[in-house]
Amino acid sequence: MAETLFFNALRAATDEEMARDPRVFVLGEDVGHYGGSYKVTKDLYKKYGDLRVLDTPIAENSFTGLAVGAAMTGLRPIIEGMNMGFLLLAFNQIANNAGMLRYTSGGNFTIPLVIRGPGGVGRQLGAEHSQRLEAYFQAVPGLKIVACSTPYNAKGLLKAAIRDENPVLFFEHVLLYNLKEDLPDHEYLCPLDKAEVVHSGKDVTILTYSRMRHHCLQALKTLKKEGYDPEIIDLISLKPIDMETIRESVRKTHRVIIVEECMKTAGVAAEVMALINEQLFDELDAPVMRLSSQDIPTPYNGKLEHLTIVQPPQIVEAVQKIVEMRI
Repeated sequence: MAETLFFNALRAATDEEMARDPRVFVLGEDVGHYGGSYKVTKDLYKKYGDLRVLDTPIAENSFTGLAVGAAMTGLRPIIEGMNMGFLLLAFNQIANNAGMLRYTSGGNFTIPLVIRGPGGVGRQLGAEHSQRLEAYFQAVPGLKIVACSTPYNAKGLLKAAIRDENPVLFFEHVLLYNLKEDLPDHEYLCPLDKAEVVHSGKDVTILTYSRMRHHCLQALKTLKKEGYDPEIIDLISLKPIDMETIRESVRKTHRVIIVEECMKTAGVAAEVMALINEQLFDELDAPVMRLSSQDIPTPYNGKLEHLTIVQPPQIVEAVQKIVEMRI
């Protein structure tokens, strides 16, 4: 076991997969000599050269299209978005090309493409650098969407994403890059379609992902002292949703709270709520609750920014309310 920072876990995954498979290459803005905006690709160009760690112009639509074409011809590109919000400039290439070409080609092409990079609400990064794009891509057929949350699952999920034959959107939270965790020395992969039960409990199921996993664990400390026993599940896979794990938990707790950093309107929680109400309505002893970010552009002001996203005390209050609720 070795203590590893989150960004170094991602770097190790990339390094191992590039060494394992010569078809794997990285492209994006400043991924080469600069080492990426959060140093995930630091010094990889020295090992693999400038063509396998390819610095691109500031032109997201162009280099995303290049990556889709490279994937069609047998390579396995990893796109690093300097900030995931910038990839809205490549929405057409991701949705109409990456997501659909396997289908529209009648299966003649696979698109083994990973699109990864920092997103989420940081600390005073401003509205355009605080985007949460996971919900933007939920409706696009053909994509897999993953949100890592720890150094351990970041490494295992990225390795699995690189080996997958489908396009994978791989979301990293900008405030998690300095997390530390002991990682095993042996190789491991994490499944792209499975949630993780972070803490077992019986009172209520809390569904979350990305940075909010850690907010829920902070809230858990208070809830335990007050005698509450929530079950916390990190969704990890945002498309497809692991309903099997959710179903097993809801049949035990009969109450659900969804905690997300995404906006409330048409966010990930909205989709999860719909699935639970469709498939598990008879198991519920209370309406599903969701805690989401405010439906506004993220303010630059630090205090206002703090107020726009869910904080641990709100999670504590929601658990207290739903556990005491009687229909």
